[in-house]
Amino acid sequence: MHVPDGFINTPVSAATGVIAAGAIAVSLRGARKELDERTAPLAGLVAAFIFSVQMLNFPVAAGTSGHLLGGALAAILVGPYTGVLCVSVVLLMQGILFADGGLTALGVNITDMAIVTTVVAYAVFRGLVKVLPRRRSSITAASFAAALLSVPAAALAFTAMYALGGTTDVPIGKVLTAMVGVHVLIGIGEAAITALTVGAVIAVRPDLVYGARGLTAPLKLRVGGELVDAPAPVPVAASTKTSTRKVWGAGLITALVLAGFVSFYASASPDGLEKVAHDKGIDAKTEPHHTEDSPFAGYSLKDVSNSRLAGGIAGAVGVGATIAVGSGVFWVIRRRRSPVAPASVAESV
Repeated sequence: MHVPDGFINTPVSAATGVIAAGAIAVSLRGARKELDERTAPLAGLVAAFIFSVQMLNFPVAAGTSGHLLGGALAAILVGPYTGVLCVSVVLLMQGILFADGGLTALGVNITDMAIVTTVVAYAVFRGLVKVLPRRRSSITAASFAAALLSVPAAALAFTAMYALGGTTDVPIGKVLTAMVGVHVLIGIGEAAITALTVGAVIAVRPDLVYGARGLTAPLKLRVGGELVDAPAPVPVAASTKTSTRKVWGAGLITALVLAGFVSFYASASPDGLEKVAHDKGIDAKTEPHHTEDSPFAGYSLKDVSNSRLAGGIAGAVGVGATIAVGSGVFWVIRRRRSPVAPASVAESV
């Protein structure tokens, strides 16, 4: 759903730029409460993972594909404020290095793909976990629903921005119907990827899933005939550090494999926005990308004849750049205190 330059006029693009800048400023402040020395590197990894999975377009209908937006996944894994920053870093890297998503439309893309998806998904997620049983399967189910709803919400947000500042004269009703219709289908793929990823992390290290913190009822002990809360276990710093490194390493390898190898087999069909734009004429005034001469434009290294190798190198560079920038940002804004192990989610207590 990367919006190129020329879809939305200058005033609305500027307004969304202001919205995006304000949201990022708020998120930078809010992320300090979500990050510490242990979780800051993992947030950078989440950004890199989202970048890699966004390269994997999957077919959703005849001649149309979709890809992960990532707002729901980021919000649930590392928190809503950090989630906005994760997706924003991904969009910035894609726009600068790969000519994907316009630079003057960066505010539009951040507002749509980073802010709307994260806010909607996390609101749905928190609402569901309050009413579902306190168990790991509930976190996975809530993740699925949150991700599913976040994608058509982004489609609605784009339609609203197009209604305010579209550069072509296309009836808004046609845009709304087409955008929401195809993105409901894409949302199913988003939901599946999000639920599988969250479920996998919970199975290994539930304490690293931000959305699962504090959801477990305290262990009770019977003392003198009365039930009292058991003292919280003291974490073993060395083993926790080692385990976190293993998770980080496994995640990095997964991201590199997805971006460097699996992406070669991604669907070549246009994504939902591209398909709708072409069919309805929204793309009539698309402008050339400012970084179209980038050596990695189009997610392929120029002057390399082997398309598999060219795409693999571009994907690996994207993962490396995203994790470097993301980890750097999150390391700077992290909480400067010793990490405290949050309560983990258990199947039953």
